Amino acid sequence: MRSTHIKYYIIITIVALAIASCTKVIDLKLGNNTGQLVIEGNVTDSGDFIVNLTRNVPFTSTNTYPPVTGATVTITDDHGDNLNLTEKQSGTYTFPKFFGVFGVSGRTYNLSVQTNGSTYTATSTMPQKVQMDSITANNSQFTSKDKQKGITVYFQDPVDQVNQYRFIMYVNGVQVKNIFAYNDDFTNGRYVSFQLIENDIKIFSGDTVKVEMQCIDKPIYTYWYTLMQQQGDDPGGGVAPSNPPTNITPATLGYFSAHTVQDLTLVVK
Repeated sequence: MRSTHIKYYIIITIVALAIASCTKVIDLKLGNNTGQLVIEGNVTDSGDFIVNLTRNVPFTSTNTYPPVTGATVTITDDHGDNLNLTEKQSGTYTFPKFFGVFGVSGRTYNLSVQTNGSTYTATSTMPQKVQMDSITANNSQFTSKDKQKGITVYFQDPVDQVNQYRFIMYVNGVQVKNIFAYNDDFTNGRYVSFQLIENDIKIFSGDTVKVEMQCIDKPIYTYWYTLMQQQGDDPGGGVAPSNPPTNITPATLGYFSAHTVQDLTLVVK
């Protein structure tokens, strides 16, 4: 009986808001905070040591994020290696690949960013690498309209370790906006097939699809999984938007991730 009353209350409220919207613009009071530091740091086993520093912009603004220049950015590991990143372009700090330095599974990496009199730190451990076997494009119940295709990834999950994964999809060179983050809570030690369900770019025969697989540690999985839950891809929509938990101290926007990478490319038939 109580649930019925709640349903009636919700219906009445929606109707009232709809009527009010005919005569008055509703101010949603969306967060418009601006100027907070955003750190996006990545260390990979392919030799990428990249840290992007920007400032966030108001919710109502365009997606143009002012770069943070002149920072001191270093990455160290638990084997005593110390890398000083240089600013190759405004707000982007890298370590040259020609030195032949690569991220190594099992090592812990530490990030330090000094800017505007403040120091931000983060730690991430690169997991053991798990290889994708293949990717396929098939019709499915989620992509049955207009002969659209769905992409599925296949790999063997190790039985003797806890694993977390992130996938990034590109269609004809354009990154799909959807976020894909999974763990092996229900697939530990199994041969896994994940369909990467997305609603951003329609995929048809003749398209070129690339999928990047990242093996990520638990804090970074939590970061991406939280964002994935806010996408609202399911019929009920996502959870209320909020800043995902960061591994950066003191807390700011962004993340620092040491992860493995592998990509496979497919021309859809």
